[in-house]
Amino acid sequence: MPLDLSLYLVTDPELCARHGLVETVVAAVRGGVTVVQLRDKHASDDEMIAQARRLKAALAGSGVPLIVNDRLTVALESGADGLHMGQDDGDVAAARAALGESAILGLSVQNHEQLSRLDPAALDYLGFGPVFATSTKRNHATPLGFDGLAALVAASPLPAVAIGGLKAEHAAAVRAAGVKGPAVVSAICGQSDAEAAARAFFA
Repeated sequence: MPLDLSLYLVTDPELCARHGLVETVVAAVRGGVTVVQLRDKHASDDEMIAQARRLKAALAGSGVPLIVNDRLTVALESGADGLHMGQDDGDVAAARAALGESAILGLSVQNHEQLSRLDPAALDYLGFGPVFATSTKRNHATPLGFDGLAALVAASPLPAVAIGGLKAEHAAAVRAAGVKGPAVVSAICGQSDAEAAARAFFA
């Protein structure tokens, strides 16, 4: 099944706490989220494996894949559909070998130098950003803006999502820059109604 990157949700443990992680994700998927990435910088591997298994069960039958951020062990142990890596999260080729050919593997890219070094054969998609400065990720790279985003997309050998401070009102500009869709955290996880917040990206 082709990977649908139309609306990519990245979870945040604090922002999802109001309604619960699983409940927030399920509501967001009802609203149109097409990919879910489990991200939790502070949980132990065992805690994340348990979270991922709960999410995987909740997403069963939806056609929405579950991707784990950074942690290969968690992705493998939980039966998640894939892994998303940052530039400092290890070797992409080794991750691909461990995951197998059928798993989804994504990589964060901030600039053209990083883009020129990657092996497109080992990856399924890229995450370009940050488009804007964002409070959910400290010490992020220089924001790209929409022009910088479009320039990366033009040079990219792979489909991509854009991340970093994106809200529903940016959806059209994001897609106009050439990415498949936005990747968002607070614009969905931080809202009182995750389903309505997700739906707003398609309005």
